[in-house]
Amino acid sequence: MKQSDEQNMRKLMMIINPIAGNRAGEKAIDTIEAEAHKLTYKDLQAGDDTEHPYKLDLRFTAHAGHATELAQEAAANGYYGVVVCGGDGTVNEVAKGIRGTRAAMAIVPLGSGNGLARHLGIPLTIPGAFKVIKEDRILESDYATANGRPFFCTFGLGFDAEVTDKFARLPGRGLKTYLKAVMEEFFGYQPHTYTIIAGGRRITEKAMLVAVCNASQYGNNAYIAPKASIKDGLLDITIVHKGNLLENAIAAIDMLSGMTGKTASSTTFRSPEITILRLKDGPAHFDGEPAHLDKEITIKCHHGALRLFSTEKKQKMHALLSPDIPFISPIALTIRDLRFKLYNLLTN
Repeated sequence: MKQSDEQNMRKLMMIINPIAGNRAGEKAIDTIEAEAHKLTYKDLQAGDDTEHPYKLDLRFTAHAGHATELAQEAAANGYYGVVVCGGDGTVNEVAKGIRGTRAAMAIVPLGSGNGLARHLGIPLTIPGAFKVIKEDRILESDYATANGRPFFCTFGLGFDAEVTDKFARLPGRGLKTYLKAVMEEFFGYQPHTYTIIAGGRRITEKAMLVAVCNASQYGNNAYIAPKASIKDGLLDITIVHKGNLLENAIAAIDMLSGMTGKTASSTTFRSPEITILRLKDGPAHFDGEPAHLDKEITIKCHHGALRLFSTEKKQKMHALLSPDIPFISPIALTIRDLRFKLYNLLTN
């Protein structure tokens, strides 16, 4: 190969978090490398239908924030894309590093929640995720900022922020640990008062939580904004209303069954910019990462400012509690039936 040809090759930086998903990244390194070396592309814009190999640059994260540093290096040096092999935290670090640049992010999901990957319909298998990269379909995606700090799926105040803080302090990861954090917070949680200013509305109420969503779910197919789109230039605001224990339980089941915004337990609407006022500063979360913010929060959508490898297929909702999933069908049907009975009891 001539030197000029090598210089013109598309470059991919592959960032692997070896400790993602209880060290799933470390265990998957051989599979990832094998799939990566099979990747090719066609330069159709140049009228070239030939299969070309990518020039690969394999990197491993060594500390918190390292993936952002590596992604910034890739963007600054003209890499075509950055392939992130890890969980939601690593995905977010890479997205922070390439937002607003021409580098595109591909996701090989290795975490427990995989919120953005699930929203995009990226397969949770390594060969399936690499097939999406091979297809080379780039989506001009939105992202958002809250008081200048970026998020890519969800930002939240209230109950989910408290759960996120507790989850971060519990040993272990995954759905089981997250549900433990939810249950520990659920019975003693006291709602707070928020004023939400967005889309010509001004709403003040004591709410269980306020979520501002670029994508549809927290992860694990728990949908907080089932109709959210990451390419419409709008953010979905979900307010889960204050209720008694039964009403709060209904709201939780709504989220797990994809019913958020369809019943009286919550309200949803859209806006490109939101201001939230609360009585004092306190906890928040950015894509499941705990934070502490001021009492006034300005949230903005940045339209089309993040390039992502994506599938062209329209994504179907696969709620965590869904009869479409065979092994959970009896449980899901029972809980959904209970949810409607509780809702009718409380509203009639």
